[in-house]
Amino acid sequence: MALFSNPPLGDSFEQVYHNHHGWLYGWLWRKLGSREDAAELAQDTFLRLLSSKPADSLQEPRAYLRTVAHGLMVNHWRRLELERAYLDALASRPELEAPSPEQRALVLESLVRIDAMLDQLPPKVRQAFLMSQLDGLTYLQIARQLGVSDRMVKKYMAQAMLQCMILLDQ
Repeated sequence: MALFSNPPLGDSFEQVYHNHHGWLYGWLWRKLGSREDAAELAQDTFLRLLSSKPADSLQEPRAYLRTVAHGLMVNHWRRLELERAYLDALASRPELEAPSPEQRALVLESLVRIDAMLDQLPPKVRQAFLMSQLDGLTYLQIARQLGVSDRMVKKYMAQAMLQCMILLDQ
């Protein structure tokens, strides 16, 4: 009789999928109110699991799946919010100036990428960038509002512009 035994290994990907897909789908459906969106995000969650870590290494599969699904759900909501804001802005323009469906899709994709880039910036860097680009404030005005020096605002802007350049290169 062995004094120590190896701990049991977790479930394989197929077992995790079989055991938890229905639960995850139901959880997403209650949060989203849409069967189609819930099915899509549940599949995306399992795709993330498949591409990120061995399923048998999961100690708490539901906690892991819920965390991944929650992140995907937040991204989904953010994309919907951006799309609504963009469509509202388009609705206020004369029809002759309205972009084609292809142009709309490209602009929306760009907005989502810019939003994701901004989300990665530290809060003051993001605020300084938005104040400059959207509100047209000078560095001195931004410095006053943020309670930092104008030299710090220049550093913030350099950091934000670098991220913009990286985004353009992608």
